[in-house]
Amino acid sequence: MSALRSCSARAAVAHRAGQPLSVEEIELDEPGPHDVLVRMAASGVCHSDLSVLNGTIPFVFPTVLGHEGAGVVEAVGGAVTRVQPGDHVVLTWMPPCRHCFFCLAGQPMLCENGLTAALGGNYASVGGTRLVRGLGTATFAERTLVPEGGAVAVDSSVPLELAALVGCALTTGVGAVWNTAELRPGTAVAVIGCGGVGLSVVQGARLAGASQIVAVDPVPAKLEMAEAMGATAGIDGTGDVAAAVRALTGGRGADTVFEVVGRPETIRSAFDAARRGGDVVLVGAGAPDAEVRFNAMELFLSGKTIKGCVYGSTDPDRDFPVLIEAIRSGAVDASALVSRRVALEEINDAFSAMEAGTVARSVIVFDQ
Repeated sequence: MSALRSCSARAAVAHRAGQPLSVEEIELDEPGPHDVLVRMAASGVCHSDLSVLNGTIPFVFPTVLGHEGAGVVEAVGGAVTRVQPGDHVVLTWMPPCRHCFFCLAGQPMLCENGLTAALGGNYASVGGTRLVRGLGTATFAERTLVPEGGAVAVDSSVPLELAALVGCALTTGVGAVWNTAELRPGTAVAVIGCGGVGLSVVQGARLAGASQIVAVDPVPAKLEMAEAMGATAGIDGTGDVAAAVRALTGGRGADTVFEVVGRPETIRSAFDAARRGGDVVLVGAGAPDAEVRFNAMELFLSGKTIKGCVYGSTDPDRDFPVLIEAIRSGAVDASALVSRRVALEEINDAFSAMEAGTVARSVIVFDQ
């Protein structure tokens, strides 16, 4: 055990929605007995962070965002038992409490206390102003301070810039296939939206033995990436998606459709692209005021099941080590998800590239 103390770090601070991030020196709090100080090695730049910055997801400012990260434990509080200094860890924005109704019901991704613990507690300030630990982990910084349950120790043989993707993209995407859909071999699948999470869905479906994996995206380069990762066909997302999926699946539609965008029009397309009696898994995070219209008769006659998917229905203590092993063994190609490696100072450029649709994932790599 190593004694914790307050310290400083460079971080990308978001002062308000609609403004670029600024790299500033922040002061981390003096940690408590259940806190873990992590020196960040890498952080993926996820669309959920962009959704906070553009106001789609309501949040509190000023904040340090970033929720897909990995690093090395520098110090731990006196009551911490899960990790120790020197451990390689992947951070989770949903640390399960293990005693609420949902945790005991086997749904730790819905924990009643986890998100409160991740967002609250000790964190940091900038220029005397309190900061919120953005999306639970605040990985857009050289160091971060998280509650004990927010750090999961992993195999140190896997490069941390790849391990970082387990914090969100791989866990959400592969988890949606394995945990939420419980996909069976031979299933015909469509994946609407082929960013980092959607491409992880493609890889999860391939590993689950899907017979067809139809990738849908308006960006040709992303369809090429999807096919390289296991998709059997690619569809231009600007056309009639449902008709194109039906044409590739015997006129019926896909057995399971994964929507990985979070917009009403793509959710509607996902429903229409599923066969009668099929499943629609909603993976993308949408705006709270975005509404999708269905009529009662089609819901009744179609026999389709619509499933919400929070964080890939994941238990981080159970699933993070499994995904790390899948990366180590080559079963999951995490490196193929990394389009760009950037410095912290290039964070705004990374968001611009995301908005332009030119990358699957930009990954911030910190000096170690």
